[in-house]
Amino acid sequence: MSFKEKAYYFLIGFFCLIISNASGQDQKVADSLAKIYHQNKLDDSTRLELLRNLAFNEMKDLKLALQYAEELISLSEKKSNYLYLYRGYLQKGNKKRLLGNLEEALDAYFKSIDAARKANYTKGEGSAYGTIADIYSISNNHNNAMLYYHEAITALRNSGDSVALASVISNAGDEFLNRKIYDSALIYFKEAELIFEKANYLNGKAYSMGNTGMVYANIGKNSLAEKNINEAISILEKLEDYYPICVYLISMSDIYLEKGDQHTALNYALRSLKLAQQYGLKEQIGDANLKLSDLYEKAGNPDSSLKYYKNHIVFRDSLNNIKSVQKMADLRTDYEVSQKQIEVNLLNQQKRNQRILNIALFIILGLSTVLLGTLYWYNRTISREKKRSESLLLNILPAEAAKELKLKGKVDAVKFDHVTVLFTDFVQFTKEAEQIEPEKLVKSIDYYFKGFDEITTKYDLEKIKTIGDSYMCAGGLPTVNKNHARNVINAAKEMIDFVRRELNAQDSLSHFEVRVGVHTGPVVAGIVGIKKWQYDIWGDTVNIASRMESKSEPGRINLSETTHQEIKDEFPCEYRGEIDVKNRGPLKMYFLS
Repeated sequence: MSFKEKAYYFLIGFFCLIISNASGQDQKVADSLAKIYHQNKLDDSTRLELLRNLAFNEMKDLKLALQYAEELISLSEKKSNYLYLYRGYLQKGNKKRLLGNLEEALDAYFKSIDAARKANYTKGEGSAYGTIADIYSISNNHNNAMLYYHEAITALRNSGDSVALASVISNAGDEFLNRKIYDSALIYFKEAELIFEKANYLNGKAYSMGNTGMVYANIGKNSLAEKNINEAISILEKLEDYYPICVYLISMSDIYLEKGDQHTALNYALRSLKLAQQYGLKEQIGDANLKLSDLYEKAGNPDSSLKYYKNHIVFRDSLNNIKSVQKMADLRTDYEVSQKQIEVNLLNQQKRNQRILNIALFIILGLSTVLLGTLYWYNRTISREKKRSESLLLNILPAEAAKELKLKGKVDAVKFDHVTVLFTDFVQFTKEAEQIEPEKLVKSIDYYFKGFDEITTKYDLEKIKTIGDSYMCAGGLPTVNKNHARNVINAAKEMIDFVRRELNAQDSLSHFEVRVGVHTGPVVAGIVGIKKWQYDIWGDTVNIASRMESKSEPGRINLSETTHQEIKDEFPCEYRGEIDVKNRGPLKMYFLS
């Protein structure tokens, strides 16, 4: 991974520093409040608020900010104040993350969720979900990252806090940016920018400009990238918010390096290193050293290049092991699933209690004609709600999973040894997103996805989810079907034909070409979530299917070797050779003829 690619990870977690407070961080506020803190004359209630603001606003000395957060946690526990306990753990997680201690940050964020729930603080719960999603994103655990971003956005849309909502939307957009899904990233960033502008939030405006600049840099629009990033840096310098500036400076170094101006590129990288060293930002120190090593190597100075590379290794190894965070991610997901099972068991107990109540009402029915009318109305209401709940359940879960949930009170995770997974993605979506209104764009995507839904239903495929402008479905589950590969290929062909027919339509919609990728292999399927169930699939098969789509071409269906072996006797294919895939190496690929 080049530094330019790696640098985009800095945006993850920026907003975890701001979504806990409606106002932005201000070092001047921290310096002023520190004088009151050292006087030690406040009662406990006032001291809680003081510590909260000190932990939030202290940016120059992260270890001091962490001390404030620890003291806030201790005092909150002593006073049984769950609202401030939530705030203490959230700020502790923020500072641990900035110091590079990802596993300790994740532990603090989960504790902040528990405290927010006890305080019945929906906004805080949503904010904590967002910070957890940020850590999973840093750890390359995309499934868990998107799961918790979804939870955070859902909670915060109901909280009334527009700044917190925009912050999480922007971080979710950055997850798409890291995966190089630039069109979806731009949609999320634009929504976040609109919300920040309405709220007149200066930090959010700066981050939105920086995010947009990153997208432009990736798609080769360097002049726009430079303009947005420079404006973001100017705002952040006034706010004394140095963490993002460090990596924005590295991005500027990349832009000038592409222009052939190595001297200016070197100055930007040195400036980033100086700031990172001044404020103890380990990750940025390591990244800046790596960039300087690369620049000096290109300049023909191997001694300086080796010196900076050794420094990079030292700071890289000082960060917590990412694998331990990934393992913790899996454990926490298992925990959340078990918590959902407890809710299902409670629902079953409520149903048993309801049956007992119905028997009692029928006994009373024989004693009073007045109660007969009341009971009749009551049962009619229960019947309507039951049908409504069953209908909603079938909209959320596959019929087999819904049936299992009603019969057993739970849905077990199931491994399927042989399924076929399909991904689609619209071409030139980013270009269209820059030129048309968001409402028209959403209306266009909705039109195509409804068409895809009809096709997947026709071929007995299970729609898994949509991510931005990407559509994901699978054949062979939840009911095993030996014809899953054939059905997916037929569906893919109809999707291509459907999109091609609409391409030149003269209507009020935007029209695109589409890429399709297909792969066959094993997956694990089940239900995850905390408040809303979601049927999803996991495994390497899903990742490879996504890579097949990204390596496809407009109007073409790209197949993996395993899918080709399944359908080669029925469908003519064109061998493309072995194509290098990120994190996988070379894989054999075929175009459906």
